[in-house]
Amino acid sequence: MFEKEGKDLVDILLDEDNHDTIILEVGNGRSVEFEQVAVIPYGEFDDDLYCILKPITPMEGVKDDEAIVFKVMLNENREFVPVVEKDRKIAIEVFNIYYDMLEQRLKDDED
Repeated sequence: MFEKEGKDLVDILLDEDNHDTIILEVGNGRSVEFEQVAVIPYGEFDDDLYCILKPITPMEGVKDDEAIVFKVMLNENREFVPVVEKDRKIAIEVFNIYYDMLEQRLKDDED
């Protein structure tokens, strides 16, 4: 489902040189193309991984300047899949970590 050139979703997300879009099936045979914004480790376990993806394909209920937080999980086939994070508190915290990372990068660039 997410394999590309022998890579699974986590390999694609963690590849700093990969700037390709990610295409996800969203149901009813419809696919949505996403741009990767960030990958954020967060949670009570060291291996909890979240990604922020911005839809390129228009999506109902998602504005052009909005992105979506996904938790990367293993499905029943032991494949990594993104699952929309429905816990608003977690999604906000993931975005806050991303904003902190951006702020730090800007500070580092100034130095």
